[in-house]
Amino acid sequence: MISKAKERIRLNWSRRQTDYLFGVMTREVARNAPPAEGKPVVMFNASTRITGYSQNMAYHLLASWALRLQGVKVVHFVCQAGMTRCPLGTNRDDFSAKPPCKDCQWQSFHAYPQPGAVNAMLRGFEMTTDENLETAMAGLGLEALTCFEYEGLPLGALVLPSMRWVLRRHHLADDDAHRDLYRDCIRSAWSVAAAFEKVLDEVDPRMVIVFNGQFFPEATVRYLAQKRGLPVVTHEVGLLPMTAFFTPGEATAYPIDIPETFDLNAEQNARLDTYLEQRFQGNFSMAGVRFWPEMKPLSEEFWQRAGKFKQIVPVFTNVIFDTSQGHANVLFEHMFAWLDQVLDIARAHPETFFIIRAHPDESRPGKAARENVAGWVAQSGALEMPNVLFVDASEHFSSYELIQKSKFVMIYNSTIGMEASLLGAPVLCAGKARFTQLPTVFFPQTAEEHRAWAEKFLHAESIEVPPEFKRNARRFLYYQLYRTSLPMGDFLAEEGIWKGFVTLKDFEWQALLPENSPSLRAVVDGVLHDGDFLLGE
Repeated sequence: MISKAKERIRLNWSRRQTDYLFGVMTREVARNAPPAEGKPVVMFNASTRITGYSQNMAYHLLASWALRLQGVKVVHFVCQAGMTRCPLGTNRDDFSAKPPCKDCQWQSFHAYPQPGAVNAMLRGFEMTTDENLETAMAGLGLEALTCFEYEGLPLGALVLPSMRWVLRRHHLADDDAHRDLYRDCIRSAWSVAAAFEKVLDEVDPRMVIVFNGQFFPEATVRYLAQKRGLPVVTHEVGLLPMTAFFTPGEATAYPIDIPETFDLNAEQNARLDTYLEQRFQGNFSMAGVRFWPEMKPLSEEFWQRAGKFKQIVPVFTNVIFDTSQGHANVLFEHMFAWLDQVLDIARAHPETFFIIRAHPDESRPGKAARENVAGWVAQSGALEMPNVLFVDASEHFSSYELIQKSKFVMIYNSTIGMEASLLGAPVLCAGKARFTQLPTVFFPQTAEEHRAWAEKFLHAESIEVPPEFKRNARRFLYYQLYRTSLPMGDFLAEEGIWKGFVTLKDFEWQALLPENSPSLRAVVDGVLHDGDFLLGE
């Protein structure tokens, strides 16, 4: 009990110190920003923080400071207890618990400019109720709520990704508790919409910038802005540590426009090879989280079992509730429908050893999936099949060693599919992935075609991989690492208490000017000059 109390004191002190540092820089920007010119930019981010500063919250503020210092007026749309439920303020163990609005508003007070600040405006919103909305939602079942529309807004669809993410599952129960929570999220989305429409009418912005665009507060704002024909920029964490990704598209889909003429030169190839050497050893992190604390080689026991089969096919899964899954589900309704097909294929091929690998993020503390591959395996009967091995999320063995020994690799939309292509392995992909923008893997167009390709590969003596797969995988990964991922480490440091949370480094306000920061220059150029949000070489 004493250690928990000390940890709480340490956390509170760290958060107050970080509040102070962000507040100091906010005031420095206000003192040095030139008068505003042109239409303002509206920025909204309600889903990445309550009391601490996640990387995405920090990237949002850094971008706002850089724009204000260029004479752009930034209108911060800020929640002031304006939602009955929000993505981070929902208790998945107690749906009736209210969000910690007081703590969130305290942080907003420090993070955002005060009234009268140069080139800044705050537009807070409180909860808006609507009796007609309540009447329209009354008595609806879960399926009807997911499709619910009101006043031309597809509120049910806008809310669904957040429901899945908050509850850490794809399939939602159709019971009173889940229906009540869904209605609360719809009420909250409508409250956001009603307030944001007024902001758009008042400020007539040139652009809207939001976090990721998938969580319902930001998704609602994005929908309304696009309905008016306004450009919307979304942002997410980049692939490298302490980097940001900004795009005029959907950040969770990671759209990248790579010129066909682009090929890596010798220096770029060496740079990428150095990164891959570390990656293949499990030495990497994303959003402040290192997935592999250690990487173990495959055991002698594993190889003895594998030796009883003609060939090996690893099956790499994803986290079912991740916001990327909405983009991935084009061949199959969801990942488990794909796994059902994989299991049918395994039953028909007892000569083949199928290794089903759970994604390491399924067991991340604080984000563990509540509908997971382990549960599917237990219910499906997969463990009763002698040619199927399940590897849980907590088991840290080398997936890369497994790839090199495989006939081919099956994935849904995991990044390891691109890495397998880099290693020269045939990859059969079942979900739309970031890297399927380019020909990098075998990507069928239907579930039936996916099964046909799997059968063809299993029967083939060898599988010929088109040479452009590896070339495109290297091109895509290089762009993702070194052109789209904007380094922000000059401004931010890890908080040191909660993984993924940051504090502000000691720097002068001039460091935020485009001439002093290539990363912020890419953001400013993207907003003001229709740039591509890419780093120069």
